[in-house]
Amino acid sequence: MKISNLQTFLAVIETGSLSRAAARLHVTQSTVTARLQALEDSLGQRLVNRQKSGAVPTAAGLRLRRYAEAMSGLWDQARQEVALPADVRVICNLGCDSDLWTEAGTHLFAVLQEHQPDIAVSIWGGSPAEIAGWMESGLVDISLGYAPPATTSQTAMRLADEILVLVSPQANRPVTFDPQYVFVEAGRDFAREHAAAYANADTGNIGFNRAEWALSHLLDKGGSAYLPKRLAAPLVADGTLFELADAPVFKRPVYLLVNDATTQAWTWLDAAMQDAKGRIGVALSGHGAKIQYAETAV
Repeated sequence: MKISNLQTFLAVIETGSLSRAAARLHVTQSTVTARLQALEDSLGQRLVNRQKSGAVPTAAGLRLRRYAEAMSGLWDQARQEVALPADVRVICNLGCDSDLWTEAGTHLFAVLQEHQPDIAVSIWGGSPAEIAGWMESGLVDISLGYAPPATTSQTAMRLADEILVLVSPQANRPVTFDPQYVFVEAGRDFAREHAAAYANADTGNIGFNRAEWALSHLLDKGGSAYLPKRLAAPLVADGTLFELADAPVFKRPVYLLVNDATTQAWTWLDAAMQDAKGRIGVALSGHGAKIQYAETAV
């Protein structure tokens, strides 16, 4: 089975069209058709239904997709690692929830550089579901996110609880029944606790699944929203935002997960993780901690 056939299959699924897949891959449409046919022949299953409206994955195609993504990702990772300079002895693939890169992720990145100067780091930003899949398939060695480990092959360290506070550009914004309230997705536990705390309030008309997007909306349009304190604190300090008094405060645990199989030879990792726990804990509290970057460039 050729990697190019899997990558072509993924391009067809993602673009919904053989012609658009051909344009993305810079090949002819007949090449796309031939690669897709070869993959279907090798598996003995039709993977894509070709329709006038576009290309739609079959049930077999949907089942194959996650494995194709993992195999394609591993191939890209292998090519990258083979091309690294000879003096790079350690390669770390770091998965990070997109909402956690600011402050928390950058602290972890700095710690890895300091504890292992000859390390090469590849950073993968994604959603909790994507990170869980990368960890399970071995695409990433370490991940920073909100979900506890999905398998026994992962070691988890609960770093800290991220503090979520209600903020607004207007100091006199109502805590409940705010017509411009913005709901920011922060996991099932937050959704349950939020619903209990605001049982009598109306549902917000606007929602985001990224805190930084919600912050941008608040600054542009006004309203109120629950944001991580680490994100809001600098703007509260300079008077751009106000933390609304008497509003409930919520917590969201943050975990550092280690893929035991891919990191078993990293004798320096335990000390690095303890260092990261201290720095990230300060950052998540909203007080901020100045990052001391390693001098060695990667």
